[in-house]
Amino acid sequence: MGAAESGVGAAILGKLKGYDVFVSDKAPIAPAYKQMLEQHHIAFEEGTHTESIILTANEVVKSPGIPEKAPIIAQIRAANIPIVSEIEFGSRYTSAKIIAITGTNGKTTTTSLTYHVLEQAGLKVALAGNIGYSLALHIATQPSPDYYVVEVSSFQLDDTPTFCPHIAVLTNITPDHLDRYNYSFEQYVAAKFKITAHQSAQNYFIYGADDAIIRAYLLEHNATIAAHKLPFAINNTLSGSHAILEKGNMIIKSNIGEKAIIPLSALPIKGKHNTYNALCACAVAHLLGVSASQIEQGLSTFQAIEHRLEPVAVINNISFINDSKATNIDSTWYALDAMTEPTVWIAGGTDKGNDYSTLLDLVTQKVKAIVCMCVDDSKIKAAYQHLRIPIVYAPSAKQAVQAAYGLAHPNDVVLLSPACASFDLFKNYEDRGRQFKQAVLELM
Repeated sequence: MGAAESGVGAAILGKLKGYDVFVSDKAPIAPAYKQMLEQHHIAFEEGTHTESIILTANEVVKSPGIPEKAPIIAQIRAANIPIVSEIEFGSRYTSAKIIAITGTNGKTTTTSLTYHVLEQAGLKVALAGNIGYSLALHIATQPSPDYYVVEVSSFQLDDTPTFCPHIAVLTNITPDHLDRYNYSFEQYVAAKFKITAHQSAQNYFIYGADDAIIRAYLLEHNATIAAHKLPFAINNTLSGSHAILEKGNMIIKSNIGEKAIIPLSALPIKGKHNTYNALCACAVAHLLGVSASQIEQGLSTFQAIEHRLEPVAVINNISFINDSKATNIDSTWYALDAMTEPTVWIAGGTDKGNDYSTLLDLVTQKVKAIVCMCVDDSKIKAAYQHLRIPIVYAPSAKQAVQAAYGLAHPNDVVLLSPACASFDLFKNYEDRGRQFKQAVLELM
C-alpha cells in the first residue's frame, strides 16, 4: 500500500524474495517510482484501490504516510490480513545490526551524525530510513553492510510486531502528529517506545534522561524493557547517565572499556539541541568500539544537514538561516534558543494544534519582528501581538524573505523556523526550505 520510497522499496525486496507482489496507491505514482516498478516487472495500480485484489493478500506492507483511518486499511483489518510496516518487512532480510533512531526532534541530525562518525571510523555502515534509501530498498539493491543506521518515525514504528534494533535511540518526546493518534499524547508516546518493544538483554536502549516524558514512561513501564538502558543527559546531576556533558566535555561511560572524553568544541554545529544529538552519536559509536580520538575526528568533519539551522547567506551583515525542518514548537524552541543576535523570525504553516505560549519567553528576549509565511496567521498574531513588535503577513517564500529583509538591520538574523507543517503553501518542508534559499539568493 503506497508507491513512494517505502512502498516501492518493499515491493522490490518482496519480488526478489519470491513473493507475488502487487502495489496499490490511491494517488498518482511519481514517474521515477513507476519506472522502478516496471523495471522489476511488478504489477501496480494508481488512483484507486482494487479491493478484489488487495483483500486476497497474505500480508500487506503499509507505507507510513497512509493513516490508520483510511477506509481500505479498515477493510484489510476486518479481513484479518496482517499489516506490517516497511522497516518490519525489510528487517527480516538482513543480518546487519540495526541502529534505529527516533524522537520528536533531532532524529535526522542524530542519524546523520551517527552514520558519519561510524563511517569515518572505518565501520562498514549504511544510512537508511527517512534519509536516502528506504531500509527495504537498500537491502534489495545495495551491498550488505555490517550496520544500518536508520531514522524511524512513529508512523514507521506502527505495525512492527518483531522489529528489533541492536541499538535503539530515543532522543526526546514532545507533542506532535497527534492527529494520527486520536489526539492522544499517551498513544503517541507509546508509539515512540515501540522502538524498544522487542529488544532483548543482548540489545541496547539509549534515551534522553533530561526528557520528563521519557522518564515518566520508564517509571511506569521499566520492567517491560529488556534491553540494557543507557541514558544520556546534559543535566549531569541525573545519576546513572551513560553520556553526560561536564566542563565542556562529553563524557561517555562504558562497560566495554575506558570511558571516552570528547571535547564539545570538536562539534562544528552549535546549539543545545546539537549537544544532545552529539551525545547520542558518541554513545552509539563508543558502544560499537570506536575510540575517543576517532569519535572526535568524526564530529569535527560533520557538516550541518540541509534545512536544519542551515546558514544560507549574509547580505549587508544580515544572516539568513534555513530551519525549515522545524515543523513543531519544540524544534523551533531550540532554534530560537540558539540565536545570539536580534532575530526576524519567519514562522507559520499548517498548524498542528500548537501552543505558541511556550515560545513566549524566547520571542520576548530575541525576536524583533515576525513574518507569518502561511495561509492563516491568526493564531500567531493572537499569541504575540501584545508584544508590540511588527507582525506581517507574507503568502510566499519570496514575499517573506523580502519582508524580513526590510525589517532587519545589520548584525541581525533572519531565521526561517516555522514551527508548523508546510502543506498549506509548499509540497513539503524541503520545498519550503529550498524556496526560501532561492529567495535569499535572489536578494544578492
